[in-house]
Amino acid sequence: MSLFKARDWWSTVLGEKEEFDQGCLCLADVDNTGNGQDKIIVGSFMGYLRIFNPHPVKTGEGTQAEDLLLEVHLRDPILQVEVGKFVSGTEMLHLAVLHSRKLCVYSVSGTLGNVEHGNQYQIKLMYEHNLQRIACNMTYGSFGGVKGRDLICIQSMDGMLMVFEQESYAFGRFLPGSLLPGPLAYSSRTDSFITVSSCRQVESYKYQVLAFATDADKRQETEQQKLGSGKRLVVDWTLNIGEQALDICIVSFNQSASSVFVLGERNFFCLKDNGQIRFMKKLDCSPSCFLPYCSVSEGTINTLIGNHNNMLHIYQDVTLKWATQLPHVPVAVRVGCLQDLKGVIVTLSDDGHLQCSYLGTDPSLFQAPKVESRELNYDELDIELKELQKIIKDVNKSQGVWPMIEKEDDLKVSAMVSPNFDSVSQATDVEVGTDLVRSVTVKVTLQNRVALQKAKLSVYVQPPLVLTRDQFTFEFMGIPRVIQCKFRLPLKLICLPGQPSKTASHKLTIDTNKSPVSLLSLFPGFANQSEDDQVNVMGFRFLGGSQVTLLASKTSQRYRIQSEQFEDLWLVTNELIIRLQEYFEKQGIKDFACSFSGSMPLQEYFELIDHHFELRINGEKLEELLSERAVQFRAIQRRLLTRFKDKTPAPLQHLDTLLDGTYKQVIALADAVEENQDNLFQSFTRLKSATHLVILLIGLWQKLSADQIAILEAAFLPLQQDTPELGWEETVDAAISHLLKTCLSKSSKEQALNLSSQLSMPKDTSRLKKHITLLCDRLAKGGRLCLSTDAAAPQTMVMPGGCTTIPESDLEERSVEQDSTELFTNHKHLIAETPIPEVSSLQGVSE
Repeated sequence: MSLFKARDWWSTVLGEKEEFDQGCLCLADVDNTGNGQDKIIVGSFMGYLRIFNPHPVKTGEGTQAEDLLLEVHLRDPILQVEVGKFVSGTEMLHLAVLHSRKLCVYSVSGTLGNVEHGNQYQIKLMYEHNLQRIACNMTYGSFGGVKGRDLICIQSMDGMLMVFEQESYAFGRFLPGSLLPGPLAYSSRTDSFITVSSCRQVESYKYQVLAFATDADKRQETEQQKLGSGKRLVVDWTLNIGEQALDICIVSFNQSASSVFVLGERNFFCLKDNGQIRFMKKLDCSPSCFLPYCSVSEGTINTLIGNHNNMLHIYQDVTLKWATQLPHVPVAVRVGCLQDLKGVIVTLSDDGHLQCSYLGTDPSLFQAPKVESRELNYDELDIELKELQKIIKDVNKSQGVWPMIEKEDDLKVSAMVSPNFDSVSQATDVEVGTDLVRSVTVKVTLQNRVALQKAKLSVYVQPPLVLTRDQFTFEFMGIPRVIQCKFRLPLKLICLPGQPSKTASHKLTIDTNKSPVSLLSLFPGFANQSEDDQVNVMGFRFLGGSQVTLLASKTSQRYRIQSEQFEDLWLVTNELIIRLQEYFEKQGIKDFACSFSGSMPLQEYFELIDHHFELRINGEKLEELLSERAVQFRAIQRRLLTRFKDKTPAPLQHLDTLLDGTYKQVIALADAVEENQDNLFQSFTRLKSATHLVILLIGLWQKLSADQIAILEAAFLPLQQDTPELGWEETVDAAISHLLKTCLSKSSKEQALNLSSQLSMPKDTSRLKKHITLLCDRLAKGGRLCLSTDAAAPQTMVMPGGCTTIPESDLEERSVEQDSTELFTNHKHLIAETPIPEVSSLQGVSE
């Protein structure tokens, strides 16, 4: 905890779910009591106006009922509140409230109360101005040197300054070259308006120049302006600060000197009256608000600067004098006199935390008690030390250095998938072809033995499956824990019964060591029950329209899965193996096993890799073209703006036609980039399905353990999603190369080779495909996957047949390809050599 915290003198929270900004806070003696005590005026974007007069009985006690003098709902959002001499015929202070389409001036008065509830306050509307343009902010002052009254200047969202002489509208002027409104302030010493334009430069306009300039009832130039009648609005001085400004304040030392303070996004500047820089300060944190005021030291300025790190810094010119911590991020800060306490800092956050605080430190009244002095018995200490050392040794022998606490003891997570679809699908307005997308409810249960601290539950499913909600937060207190729970969704959620097909481009055969099982018992609900209760052919149709056919041999303990799309084979194959294992476990058979003896379908897998990589290359080319067209578009815009700003503009020379054509190209390229991103997402989903299938087949082929399969999955599926900064190809290539140079290496020379520390997009996929082929080759020759350092030793003696070394040149790679050609040929041609005898049952099925 910081010693230099802002000392809470009084605080409150305004409303519920209201929003505030820098113009919503003002401090003034708005009810004209004349005792020098300020009131706090706060307006919100929800239209609530509140006036506070805090007087806590004890410091930090919080708000009392009588602290709120007035609360009224003005219906329209309040952009800014200011207090000044806004009513003619009197020098009393009045409240000006700026709405988006209206300026209202109120008088605030209090009536003495006769009961203990205190005085009664009310506001009265003195006058209002309906605005023709949407307002952004306002400033006030004695424009033109008038005495005894304040005039108001409102800046609209399209860069127009509207000046009001109290109850009457004076004139309106457009600022030249204005695109977006910036902060606005008035300097009474120079009689100028100072703002920061969208060109990121501070601009100063004399009031007299504004008053005598050509009238600006319309944004476009009138015929008189074109003929040169009237005066042109000319800026007094400009200063380029190179960043957008958050706020502007004017501080006067005396009648002969004043300073213009500008708060930027990374710096704050102090300027002279003529626009020259007095000093500037680079800020370490992103600022949120500031307030300059005259310092006690003559000729210096103190500045309060709030930032997004909940800190309030106090600078004397450029020197940091104090730093204090706030309980919120301030968007507005003011200093005033409350209850005879001068220099109270009032801060307001964007969600309505209003706090009055003071600086300093509170003395600590705690004193450590005196330690009792007694004689030490060293013999007893030796005996106690030996007992403790014995306990420590026993614990180390049984449980290690620290006793491990099972996470499951503190938190248990379980998931239960509903067996039925939702009566009303939660996938609203989503259809895949002619199929309606259904939804299923998953009930996740959290059981905790100890209190938890802000528990977060995250749910993830594989694309293209989606969730109605993927994150849940529970507010508890306690110690952090992380635990995971996996669950399976029903196959019928994305798969429907389909018509079996006799022919298919891609086929796989899975061997088992047990008698074949009826597919009806394995996949209930996907086929009608026949008379003999034996179904050996079954069709599946995915929601996207793809068809998969599953055949079970009646005699040879084999199952065949076939489809027109290679990646569609994975889900049905995986479900078949899982359901076979569950079926035989229920029968009490523990030695059931599946195997794959066919050739690895690397050629089809490589085609999906090439297609995915081609889309990545295409996406980079489209983005480069889009960037070039955007640069060209901005260059044409600059040239057009330069010509339009000239007093005597030159001919356009078809720049407008070029701008229109470039704009159409930018839109077309943006659509192409978006379309390519959609195609890339679909391609990556298909690639992940094919990768799952290849890992499954490798595990069945080499009878890998669960740990070895987990290593393969970590190497082949390292990314949840593809990003332009980190792609699938380079990540998988690095992981496979690491496996080939560690646990699958043949010699220590290979292990000494280091991988590149920086991943970048490769030129093509040839290196990746060669490494995948080499990985399968070394697994076929006896290599095994392991992450331990012992297993990474040279495996020449253990691996039957030996492993091929990682090729150091293209010549060696070609030799590797020739050696492995016989092992990894296209599995389409080998299917015909190992047919399932019972496929004749499909002859009656129509194609």
